[in-house]
Amino acid sequence: MSVVEKVRPAPAPPVPGEARVTDEHGRRIRVWELVLRYALLLVVLALTAGPFLWQLSTSLKGPTEDIFSSPPSFLPSRPTLHNYERVADTIPVWDYALNSLKVATANVATNCVGSALAGYALARLRYRGRRAATLAFILAMLVPVEGIVIAQFTTMRELGLNNTLIGVVLPGSIGAMNVLLMRNAFANLPYEIEEAAFVDGADAWQRFLRIALPSVKGTLAVVAVFAFMGAWDDFLWPLIVLSDPSRFTLTIGLNYLHGTFANDERLVAAGTVIAVAPLIALFACLQRYFFRGVGEGAVKG
Repeated sequence: MSVVEKVRPAPAPPVPGEARVTDEHGRRIRVWELVLRYALLLVVLALTAGPFLWQLSTSLKGPTEDIFSSPPSFLPSRPTLHNYERVADTIPVWDYALNSLKVATANVATNCVGSALAGYALARLRYRGRRAATLAFILAMLVPVEGIVIAQFTTMRELGLNNTLIGVVLPGSIGAMNVLLMRNAFANLPYEIEEAAFVDGADAWQRFLRIALPSVKGTLAVVAVFAFMGAWDDFLWPLIVLSDPSRFTLTIGLNYLHGTFANDERLVAAGTVIAVAPLIALFACLQRYFFRGVGEGAVKG
């Protein structure tokens, strides 16, 4: 027990018949503080979700509806899905989406497997050069992608992987940030559990697969979401390495849509919604594990 103790004041007794809002410590929240909090939340919501909702509204408006009216009309008067049909008729959007899905799925698999193995090795195994390896992953995060894109392209050309989806996946198959997330998650696990398994005769693979890995499912979900988003939204590297239109990913295909029909905002908005919808669906499925994993892989000071 410390010499100086901070005594928390007891909350004031509630007044009969008065609605009372408290925080997690039982302290009363004033009305103006509550209003300010909700106002800030609404501002953040408008800045983050507002552009997507506007694109969704634009994609549902018909050709006779003015999308540049003043004041702007947020809700379409006659919602229609005709713009999505036009996107499919203009470019092979579903073929591009399938290519992006292949790349994103492969990126998720390689990042989850590789980051888990590397993170466990950095956190639990004892060997010479472990700190240097951890420092190498930290330094890798500081290198911008634009600074190594020429070296990546040369490597893919020497391997004969240019203009292939494998060439798109390979440079981002294991991300340095994902490795560090897994390393921190494994490092936060209590050693006593693995020590008991070691006494029972479990080797490193058994401790990894049966004890450590099931305990960091939340961080694996975080890695999966980050890997999927990075592969699905990537534009620069697929644009450089791919030249066959049949292998284009969705981001490149939508860029051609925007360049050809730059004046048709309804068509561009429909293509944008098609590109964002899988990300929203993935996050909706993994949000429970995602928020739990943020705490598992947090860096402790």
